[in-house]
Amino acid sequence: MRIIANIFIVLLIGFLAWLLYSSIQEPIAFGDEKAKREKAVVNKLKKVRKAQEFYKDVTGMYANNFDSLSHVLRTGSFSEVRVTGDPDDPTAEFELDTFYTPAYDTIEKMGWNLDSLKYVPYAEGVTFNIEADTIEYQQTKTAVVQVGVKREKFMGKYADPRFSKYDKRYDPTTLLKFGDMTKPSVSGNWE
Repeated sequence: MRIIANIFIVLLIGFLAWLLYSSIQEPIAFGDEKAKREKAVVNKLKKVRKAQEFYKDVTGMYANNFDSLSHVLRTGSFSEVRVTGDPDDPTAEFELDTFYTPAYDTIEKMGWNLDSLKYVPYAEGVTFNIEADTIEYQQTKTAVVQVGVKREKFMGKYADPRFSKYDKRYDPTTLLKFGDMTKPSVSGNWE
């Protein structure tokens, strides 16, 4: 009888130790995974933001879909105006020369794959939501863009709202994004 009681106590202690370990391990695993996944998504959003800025340099607008963004960055060119002449000589004549550089050369130097730019890391085929338009802002027509994805799309098993008990600011239904459709800004909400 005593042996059975001892075995039961050892099993109970083992079970309680496992419960204690898992209650400590879950918030740590959540924090690590959240940081890793958000960092990957933010890095991809930074690339998309830079690609949108390149697109705007070529067209004067932002792209409202990834097909257009990819096409323009493959076929478009950046223009650069160079002024030659002596700026200290008031009688000197200045020459303006315009040079064109293919946008794709810049993309290749950065090592980007334009076809995979639209895909959200850790989301298995999910693409970023992209919006672009022109708005009237301070009595001027201006281009605006917003690109983002809800956290629940890339957080995997941690997309459950119950994990917000480990991080009060965590809400899987919120967007991780850059840009704003109401004002000309390309700031990210992670900055």
